[in-house]
Amino acid sequence: MLKDITLGQYFPMDSVVHRMDARFKIIITLLFLVMLFWGQHVPTLLFGFAFVLLATVCSKIPPKMIVKSIKPIVPILIFTGLLNLFLLEGGEIYWQWKFLRISEQGIQTSVFMVVRICLLIAGTSLLTYTTSPIVLTDAIEALLSPLKKLKLPVHELAMMMTIALRFIPTLIEETDKIMSAQKARGADMESGGLVKRAKALVPILIPLFVSAFRRAEELALAMECRCYHGGEGRTRLRQLKSGLRDYIALAIMLAMLAAVIVINALMK
Repeated sequence: MLKDITLGQYFPMDSVVHRMDARFKIIITLLFLVMLFWGQHVPTLLFGFAFVLLATVCSKIPPKMIVKSIKPIVPILIFTGLLNLFLLEGGEIYWQWKFLRISEQGIQTSVFMVVRICLLIAGTSLLTYTTSPIVLTDAIEALLSPLKKLKLPVHELAMMMTIALRFIPTLIEETDKIMSAQKARGADMESGGLVKRAKALVPILIPLFVSAFRRAEELALAMECRCYHGGEGRTRLRQLKSGLRDYIALAIMLAMLAAVIVINALMK
């Protein structure tokens, strides 16, 4: 299961989406999230699916990687679906036992929420799949640059967010190694009740925290030895440049968002 978590990974390829300005990709992703949560009807899911499908084809990312990004949240999807299925009421009731019931509204809301979360994960995963951590840092810093007038450390904030995102795959790999090592020493992590399984996580969490702090110290020391400093005066190897494809992609996303807003207004 840990190997299925692909959050924070970057897949270098030569595609239209990879060559897009990272600032536009972040803005489009945020608009995509707004569209998904704003829309309350089926057309919203259709627009979301069309966006994910178009972005996946243009990015040349294998569809199995999109499916792989969804696999780790299957328990959350099941829990969310069952919660909405049995506890919501409205419309025709198909089955009922005490306070549990399956109604028309419950089925619709359950399916809508599960599909919405799947599209949410798939759409946001494409951002890290197609953008390197360095470019992502520069893009976040550029978008947050107006906050410099408020004396906020914009560069440091952008760098921290990107480093945290970048180290997710590293920590997942480290966790998998620790679990394999503990199992080789005879640790039982799959049997017993909830309390026993929670106690079995202690031999995993302690080495993981020690390893995380050691990596953070090594990274800080390496940056200090290279006289790294951000903010004013810092130069960049690659400059962010926008082109026609960026504005076309933004226009498509704005058109989808506007359509969802109109549909919401008409179907009230």
